[in-house]
Amino acid sequence: MKTNELKSFAKINLALHVTGKLKKLHKIESIVKFIELHDLISIKKINSDKHKISFNGDFSKNIKKDNTVNKLFKILAKNKILNNQKFQVKIKKNIPQEAGLGGGSMNAATILNYLIKKNFIKIAQKQILQITKLIGSDVILGINPSSLILSSNGVVKQFLKTPEFNILLVRPNFGCSTKKIYSAVRKFRKPVLNNPKKNMMNLKYLLKYENDLEIIAFSKHQKLKKIKSFLEDLNQPLFVRMTGSGSVIVAYYQKKQDCKLAKVRFKRKFKNYWCYTSKTI
Repeated sequence: MKTNELKSFAKINLALHVTGKLKKLHKIESIVKFIELHDLISIKKINSDKHKISFNGDFSKNIKKDNTVNKLFKILAKNKILNNQKFQVKIKKNIPQEAGLGGGSMNAATILNYLIKKNFIKIAQKQILQITKLIGSDVILGINPSSLILSSNGVVKQFLKTPEFNILLVRPNFGCSTKKIYSAVRKFRKPVLNNPKKNMMNLKYLLKYENDLEIIAFSKHQKLKKIKSFLEDLNQPLFVRMTGSGSVIVAYYQKKQDCKLAKVRFKRKFKNYWCYTSKTI
């Protein structure tokens, strides 16, 4: 059968507030955009008694056997949704792990979306939500990647034609464990995004918001705080903020040239850190 190539885009949190705690997960609200940086997924249906899933690329090392893609296929099989269909999946990992970019979650979302659109599986919207929750809390965001606001009540609202940014992404030579960062949360804030509006994507509003997980990540990893301070002085970014639970720090620019120059200056100071320019989509 024909091999299909899929782009699995990274996501960034322009703002992230922790508003409460559920039994296992925290309640959050977030402003999310997707960016041009992406993993490349090759997928095709095969005649086999099992799925063949493999990873390659710069960030393919140490991916667990119990990864998001394996979880997706196990859930589909358990619920008898796949009808014994098997697939070969090869994923080129360009998105760093433990970075706050949702690489693994978006891989699962991209594949699930493909299976639905190509009519390999037929499931209702309610089932889609249930499946994504079993894999990870942010998987649902990648089903229809776009600019969106996630409210603390779990509602996702999408927006078209929102402001775009040129961005510089920086990751030191370590990642941040999502579980460890969230386990250290002790304070919650009152929700401010439960009535999502398009203008919340504008710079005026973004400057008012924060990533509540920064203070925790910075206390555990002083290098992250130093990176943010350094980036804030590079070619006058609009703002600088950690995405997700880290460890990627993002500097936002209006002009592509300012972003590129900032990368050059950053690499002079931090030669061994991953540094990448991209753009929101």
